[in-house]
Amino acid sequence: MAIESFNPFHMAQQQFDAVADKLGLDQATKDLLRNPDREYHFNIPIRMDDGSYKVFRGFRVQHSDARGPSKGGIRFHPQETVDTVRALAMWMTWKTACVDIPLGGGKGGVVCDPRNLSMREQEAICRGWIRQVARNIGPLQDVPAPDVMTSPQHMIWMMDEYEKITGIKAPGVITGKPIGIGGSLGRTEATGYGVIYCLRESLKNLGIDIKNTTASFQGFGNVSQYAIDLYTQLGGKAICVSCWDNQEKKSVTYRKFDGLNLKELLSVTNKFGEIDKSKAADLGYEILDGGDWIKQEVDILVPAAIENQINAETAPNIASTVKVIVEGANGPTTPEADEIIKSKNIHLIPDFLANAGGVTCSYFEQVQCNMNYFWSKEEVLEKLDTKMTNAYHAVYELSKEKNVYMRDAAYMISISRVAEAVKMRGWV
Repeated sequence: MAIESFNPFHMAQQQFDAVADKLGLDQATKDLLRNPDREYHFNIPIRMDDGSYKVFRGFRVQHSDARGPSKGGIRFHPQETVDTVRALAMWMTWKTACVDIPLGGGKGGVVCDPRNLSMREQEAICRGWIRQVARNIGPLQDVPAPDVMTSPQHMIWMMDEYEKITGIKAPGVITGKPIGIGGSLGRTEATGYGVIYCLRESLKNLGIDIKNTTASFQGFGNVSQYAIDLYTQLGGKAICVSCWDNQEKKSVTYRKFDGLNLKELLSVTNKFGEIDKSKAADLGYEILDGGDWIKQEVDILVPAAIENQINAETAPNIASTVKVIVEGANGPTTPEADEIIKSKNIHLIPDFLANAGGVTCSYFEQVQCNMNYFWSKEEVLEKLDTKMTNAYHAVYELSKEKNVYMRDAAYMISISRVAEAVKMRGWV
């Protein structure tokens, strides 16, 4: 699959079809679950700071709400497409089912680049997005959250607009909000920590001491930063990280063989997870090509940014030392690359298991908002650890029992749970 023809939704459907056949699902259930239940496409006209008007394209896709309200983030990205949003909504359905929380899958997006927009313009886009979908979302209907290039500030603007329109206080309408205005302690760390909870359990199963491992990370946003944080706390050594360089319009890899210093790197990183190249070089980091993160002779690879990073072209570059791949990003590995990973006998922890910490903690936030009672950070992270650990072992044990690839085992658990819900509701 060439990168220029990559379609994430076709990939998500391809992954679903393969497992649906293994499970022997009937045609009606397959037809229902391989496409979104509903989707919204809309315009968001904005008055720009210079007085001109610009129209931004927005989306919300609700893949399935058979197990509970739709749940999923909102991306602001210049290359956003409805097929990306469809794929992410479908993966979110499997993700919530995999960790067994009573939610479905949704996703939203706006085609824009917040790096080139003022905060006032971003606020106008947030409020415009909510005005278009206010009748179709809600605390018990569809609960958005932050995603790529959106933040707690964007979420609070959206919540405020929803409350203005409906005339009620509804903090549970959206998650990922700031602490003190309905946000949950532990939410910021949740996705990255969840990735490492799964990694920790997998290394135990493989008989590997995490203190003797090295890792390379792709991306340096929220997920990667907190994954590196917990991984190094547990004794692992992160030697490599790649991230986007907006000045050069390409990704760059940073390497330090004696281990990345997270605090040091964060001091030269902007809010979009972009490291200042010259300052990193001054700190002693080697500057490599963007794709070199995957070529490192490490034990663990953590793709933690965007989809289609491990594909037919890049997977052959994976070093023979790699024992585990943990997918912190959504859809980072194509089906063609999966075949290469299988042939290399690498233990893979699939995305909708590995990165489900974010939606799990978003669920905790939603629960806390709806009951208007909030937990301590320790309580949140303890509950998160329990959920992620139990979900990992369920997938691992099924993969061993059925002698199937970890991704297939995770899909089998997730799709079975959603298929059972639509059957019991009498939809098919």
